[in-house]
Amino acid sequence: MALALGGRARRLVSATLVHQNGCLHKQTGSDRLLGEAKAIRLLPRRTNMVQELGMREEFMQLNRELETSYDFLGEMRQRFLRFKRQKYLPEIEKFQALAVAQSPKVMVIGCADSRVCPSYVLGFQPGEAFTIRNVANLVTPVQNGPTETNSALEFAVTTLLVENIIVMGHSNCGGIAALMNHQNHQEQHSSLVERWVMNGKAAKLRTQLASSHLSFDEQCRNCEKESIKDSVMNLITYPWIRDRVKRGEVKIHGCYYNLSDCSLEKWRLSLDKNENGFHITDREIWS
Repeated sequence: MALALGGRARRLVSATLVHQNGCLHKQTGSDRLLGEAKAIRLLPRRTNMVQELGMREEFMQLNRELETSYDFLGEMRQRFLRFKRQKYLPEIEKFQALAVAQSPKVMVIGCADSRVCPSYVLGFQPGEAFTIRNVANLVTPVQNGPTETNSALEFAVTTLLVENIIVMGHSNCGGIAALMNHQNHQEQHSSLVERWVMNGKAAKLRTQLASSHLSFDEQCRNCEKESIKDSVMNLITYPWIRDRVKRGEVKIHGCYYNLSDCSLEKWRLSLDKNENGFHITDREIWS
């Protein structure tokens, strides 16, 4: 008798289950090595499952996705337990102190890109850096209103009393590529991502004006850096940041991490006391 599964139940069947003697059995040991091949061989004979899904490839793709999800959760568990065993328990006093309060000296505004974790790249330990990440590591000026980024900034500066603010961008940024690709006259029909990255429009226009002779990729690299500089300058539009910078209580930096060669280009915001203005200076490259 054919076994017909429908809806949610059908989606939950994976290649780790095979039909034997009218029942579904879990594969173990060497059976798993046969995996998908055994499922493909048995299912067409004993069930109409593949036919119901429409095609064998779709069925096997569902199997692979289920297996990947299962393996991922198992890997997460192992990573957590390894963290607890190798890091938390040997430094338990430090982590118990962090459970009570935090006092970071650094605020980092980074990109949401999975390849650029500020704590990993810059070596911050738990409790050292208060971090907020968004698409393209943008800081909007105070007049644009509240965002999750400037609310985190307010807490870091006025409550945690951080002493350094870092805006950290990177090469091959998808957010900046979206900004450079976007047609300015289509703003009303833009996606959420496009509408957000248009906060970097000034950097885009400067880049296009100065680099129109360059390739699109080269223009994106230039815009990535210009956008960091604009975000650094936008920080000064917040009175509670500007006043602290003037008093020397807070320092602001911009960083550009190059994924291709693992180098870091860095700038610093400087105060010109004679003109009472701010400038981006002291360019360095760490490589």
